[in-house]
Amino acid sequence: MSRIEATLAAIKASQRKALIPYITAGDPHPSHTVGLMHALVAGGADIIELGVPFSDPMADGPTIQLACERALVHNTSLWNCCAMVAEFRKTDGRTPVVLMGYLNPIETRGLEAFCQLAKDSGVDGVLIVDLAVEEAPDFAPKVRSFGLDLIFLLAPTSSDARIAAIAREASGYLYYVSLKGVTGSAALDIDSVSEKLAQIRLHTDLPLAAGFGIRDAESAAKVGSVADGVVVGSALVSQIEKHQHTPEVLPELLKAQLHGMRVALDALQASPEPALA
Repeated sequence: MSRIEATLAAIKASQRKALIPYITAGDPHPSHTVGLMHALVAGGADIIELGVPFSDPMADGPTIQLACERALVHNTSLWNCCAMVAEFRKTDGRTPVVLMGYLNPIETRGLEAFCQLAKDSGVDGVLIVDLAVEEAPDFAPKVRSFGLDLIFLLAPTSSDARIAAIAREASGYLYYVSLKGVTGSAALDIDSVSEKLAQIRLHTDLPLAAGFGIRDAESAAKVGSVADGVVVGSALVSQIEKHQHTPEVLPELLKAQLHGMRVALDALQASPEPALA
């Protein structure tokens, strides 16, 4: 059982909801990333998604695009990201870490070399935004042979056939993009999220995490009421952008911001979960 599977199984057994924050590695500077990862854990993170900076992050809105630009100014590479995870692992051997990024940096250095480095560094899973499920039969076995989970995105427009195909290749959890558009989009229709998650659950027993459009404790609780986990990214990255010139204040700010969401999600244990449509 992978660290991701074990963590999510324990969360389910305790009737909690997973809180999965995202930050971009190297933002605002590579020297701060590991400290921010520890701050996220202190704030209540169950799993960390660490973004690999890329020059053309096509699924991301302006907030994360700018974070990638700030990180790339300091030449933050995929290999640097793995080194950050290795540093994080020196004092945290429990919290799963997922690298989230795009195919190009992996293909540039080679899939096997990447998988070996990721495993050695303590990475638990990879989410490759532009990896089509049609390519997964060649890609997924190699990733899993190194003990890494391969996590896929599902969209509001995903058909039953595509959901089934992705569910066959995925492990760890599935990340449902809770609205149409790029990261940081505003509109969030919880009824639509609920309906789509019910459709997805017909095809898989994997935990379902939902992200995009989650900005605060209230929106986290709404999504957490129908999903197994909540992913929050742009709201945290916006905080980093705002305080990029005073990075020493960021650990406490991110910890407090995430803690509010943790409290809201934990409060759901006291309330009956609504039936999915």
